[in-house]
Amino acid sequence: MNDSSPMDITHHYIEKGEGEPLILLHGNGENYNYFSHQIDAFSKRFRVIALDTRGHGLTSRGTQPFTIRQFADDLLGFMNLKGIEKAHILGFSDGANIAMIFAIKYPEHVDRLILNGGNLDTSGVKRSTQIPIEIGYRIARLFARKSAKALANAEMLALMVNDPNIAPDELHAIKAKTLVLAGTRDMIRESHTRLIASLIPNAELAFVDGNHFVANNNPQEYNNVVIRFLES
Repeated sequence: MNDSSPMDITHHYIEKGEGEPLILLHGNGENYNYFSHQIDAFSKRFRVIALDTRGHGLTSRGTQPFTIRQFADDLLGFMNLKGIEKAHILGFSDGANIAMIFAIKYPEHVDRLILNGGNLDTSGVKRSTQIPIEIGYRIARLFARKSAKALANAEMLALMVNDPNIAPDELHAIKAKTLVLAGTRDMIRESHTRLIASLIPNAELAFVDGNHFVANNNPQEYNNVVIRFLES
C-alpha cells in the first residue's frame, strides 16, 4: 500500500454487509446518510462503507487543507487504516470529484468507479445553480474573519467555486472500469457529463430519471443501474 502521512482526523463511517468493499462518498455539506436508500440494497452483495469526509457529518475538520485533493488523500489514509487494498468507489457530486482525483492519483486502489454528478470545474455546472453558490461564497468570505460559522461556510462553498479543477487530459490516467452517471434533470450540464465519460477510457454512461439528487428521489432505478454495472 502507498504510505500516507499520519491522519489528523478520524473518519466517522458506517459499515454493513460482506464481500468486496464498496466505498460511498457523499456530496458537499452532507454526510454518509445521503445514501440511506443505497446502504441496505448494496450491502446484500457488497461490504458497504459509507463515510463522512473531512469537516462533514461527524468527521472533524482537522488542520489539513479543506480541498477535494486533500479529501482524496484522506481516503487513502482511511483505506490504509482499514487494511483495504482495493475497493469499488461510488462518489456523488463532490464525492464524485474526490473519487475522480483518487482514481487518477491512486489507480491501483480502485476496482470499479462510479462517478455520479461530478464535474471537472465550475463550467460543468448550470449557471442557474453556480451563480448563487458564488455569491454565497463571496458573502461568507466577507464575514469569515469575524465569524467561525461564516469561515466554515466559506470553506464549504469554496469546494464548489475553487475545486476540483481537473484538467480533461488527466482523466486518461483512470484505469478503473468506470460508470459515469447523472440525473436527466441534473444541475451538471448533460454535455459536461458526456465529456467526462468520453475522456475516461472505455467508460459507460447512464442517465437516471430525476434531478441531481437522483439516488434519493429515484433510488430503485438508481440502485439497479449501479448494481448491474458492478456485477457486469
